[in-house]
Amino acid sequence: MRKIMIVGAGQAGLQLGIGLLQRGYRVSITSNRTPEDLRTGKVLSSQCMFHDSLQLERDRGLNFWEAECPPVEGISFTVPHPELPGEKAMSWGHRLDHKAQSVDQRVKVPGWMAEFSRLGGELLMHEAGMDDLERWTQDHDLVIVAAGKGAIAQMFQRDASRSPYDQPQRALALTYVHGMAPRPEYSAVNFNLIPGVGEYFVFPALTVSGPCEIMVFEGVPGGPMDCWGDVATPAQHLALSKEILGKFLPWEAARCTQVELTDANGILAGRFAPTVRKPVGQLPSGRVVMGMADAVMLNDPITGQGSNNAAKFANAVERAIVAHGDQPFDAAFMQQTFEAFWAGYGHHATDWTNAMLSPPPPHVLKVLGAACGEPRVARRIVNGFNDPTDFVNFFMTPDKVDAYLEAVPA
Repeated sequence: MRKIMIVGAGQAGLQLGIGLLQRGYRVSITSNRTPEDLRTGKVLSSQCMFHDSLQLERDRGLNFWEAECPPVEGISFTVPHPELPGEKAMSWGHRLDHKAQSVDQRVKVPGWMAEFSRLGGELLMHEAGMDDLERWTQDHDLVIVAAGKGAIAQMFQRDASRSPYDQPQRALALTYVHGMAPRPEYSAVNFNLIPGVGEYFVFPALTVSGPCEIMVFEGVPGGPMDCWGDVATPAQHLALSKEILGKFLPWEAARCTQVELTDANGILAGRFAPTVRKPVGQLPSGRVVMGMADAVMLNDPITGQGSNNAAKFANAVERAIVAHGDQPFDAAFMQQTFEAFWAGYGHHATDWTNAMLSPPPPHVLKVLGAACGEPRVARRIVNGFNDPTDFVNFFMTPDKVDAYLEAVPA
């Protein structure tokens, strides 16, 4: 049995570790937080996962909360009117072909840790350092870094050719709440684009205290939604969340008259630069480790792809490991595995996400506007959240938009 060490016990690391255990590999995972630390700590992300990613969990028997997690049945898109306060310049929605779901990682990760241990995996509670990596590369066939933050993640060099931004593009905040009025038509990710200000989206989820709604704020740096720096308490965080909605999105504020935080740790604020890194990390000894998921492909959450990218990246790495047989997991294997994932999937999700961080160009406004009156266009856009590889065919460039809209039957 080949021995694999994974640094990072998140969506990617645990999914990969459990998948490899089920295939007969010996797997160790190291985490810098215990299950109890995670359960009682701050929220980690918004983690809305779409059908194909959820299916990867089902395939490994990891869909433990599927029955109790409220579904996300569709996606809506709204732009406020720039000159008529309280009015909408553009608004449409459509059901997803398959439901999405979001399980708070404070629920999911401890549950998956228990399953990993039950299957015979070795779970280490340890803040990994460079000396640990040196040691592990000597007694494991492959060491994978699946942690996107901390000093170890910095050992993977930024790939400037694939990283158009070197600064954070949004001031980010999460607010987990109970008591939000349900969307009347069907449950959905309500996505609101406020030009020059930022984006707000909200959707149902499952947290430590049961079903909830996750409010996600994406403020343009220096703009009026970049306002979280002075927030000192959970109550202030909630009050500011409601204040932003009251000022810019009254239809969303109307759903929030009775909201309260799910818990004192149901908040998060911060910012980071979207970055693609090179997948091979070289240690001082010359030995190499492989980067995976957020460690090498960290996208802004504006398109909700983070956990989806992690799940699909982990699946690609699992398949590559198995296909590699008993050959050495050298730098060539690491690079080839990343390049195959990047070419087939990663660059599509990254290019689309990065494009959404810029003011929408005319061709994007054109296709978004067409969705207002044409359900087939709306359906294709919303299902692109499940499969971002489709956006290059009809959304990303003026010629593709024009060709697609001309081909939609009247």
